[in-house]
Amino acid sequence: MAARKEILEVAGREVTVTNPDKVFFPQTGRTKLDLVRYYLAVADGALRGVGDRPMALKRYVNGVEGEAFFQKRAPQTRPDWIETVELRFPSGRTAEEIVVRDAGQLAWVVNLGCVDLHPHPVRADDLSHPDELRVDLDPVPGVSWDDVRRVALVARAALADVGLTGWPKTSGSRGMHVYARIQRRWTFAEVRRAAVALARDIEQRVPDLATSRWWKEERHGVFVDFNQNAKDRTTTSAYSVRPTPDGRVSTPLSWDEVPDCDPAAFTVDTVPDRYARVGDPWEGIDGTAGSLDALLDLAARHKAAGLDDAPLPPHQASLAGRPTRAPGRRQPSAPLIEIARAARKDEALAGLERWKARYPKVWAYLEPADVLVDSMRGRSSTWTRIRLNLRHVPEAERPPQEALEVDFDPWKRGEGDE
Repeated sequence: MAARKEILEVAGREVTVTNPDKVFFPQTGRTKLDLVRYYLAVADGALRGVGDRPMALKRYVNGVEGEAFFQKRAPQTRPDWIETVELRFPSGRTAEEIVVRDAGQLAWVVNLGCVDLHPHPVRADDLSHPDELRVDLDPVPGVSWDDVRRVALVARAALADVGLTGWPKTSGSRGMHVYARIQRRWTFAEVRRAAVALARDIEQRVPDLATSRWWKEERHGVFVDFNQNAKDRTTTSAYSVRPTPDGRVSTPLSWDEVPDCDPAAFTVDTVPDRYARVGDPWEGIDGTAGSLDALLDLAARHKAAGLDDAPLPPHQASLAGRPTRAPGRRQPSAPLIEIARAARKDEALAGLERWKARYPKVWAYLEPADVLVDSMRGRSSTWTRIRLNLRHVPEAERPPQEALEVDFDPWKRGEGDE
């Protein structure tokens, strides 16, 4: 018996939803068809975030509790109305990536198992000059949501002071995003340089709340992640559903909503009604493209004051005078030990539990921010690394580096991109 299919008429196209009854969110029972219908309910807003942009596909073919994989290249078998554009990556590789321009194409992409959407910050007609500056506010463990909201308001003020308009949204996870449309005049390297300057400015305004330190063991409070502006980086766009049990949504907000917003209130179940009621708070974003001149001037002043440039993410082309993210055998500034490298996060966390059982007294010294859980992106999937910062453990009681509890080798199969 053939598997059931559902055919939808969307934007003048016939879109086939395969396995429409497959449960994608076991906690709520929401299916793949529910996910497609969600995106159609907010299509105008979702297209404002992802439209006309090449996008990487992050596919959860077995739902959010299954393993996801990244797919940069468009599937070879696709309708002739699915558009693509060729991207060249810092590694030298190329790929034809999908470009979504209407709700029918959006529905087709979601049917592939794309729960959240990952567009590049460029338009398909000019791949060299971003039109977005992305401010990603990422709290370290133990930081309150109130602190995230406070830093978002500081980011708004910092952007306004350099002539840019910030547009806030929840990330759908623990943080917030603030985007600013920019004129398409600057290269990726220049946009990233401006983002580093902005991150340092935010840190200087609220040093107890925010940090621009790249190395995880040196962070506190809310990390202003400037490397989301590096070439080949994508992040979840407006109205993306996140792979959380409750199906949280990266939801655009008005600034009046930010001080009291609760990310748990925005889910695949609630956002369509909100969208029908209040519309899209980001409706005017495309009319606010501004200049990076002031931020680049600030970057120049930072350099003159002796501030080093920030490390680059992996697989970026060498840039004159720029440090790489992993310059060989870097000596950490904190006493770190590594606990696990695992293909799956649950395997890594199980290894951490075994380590805790052996060292309960040491564990008692650690604070939430001392447990460094890193999602490491490979070419087509992610793997998990866990390290511990022993800075709060008396030196005489610090355990040595031991054999890893889980010793997955991502490089053995070519996955070790980070």
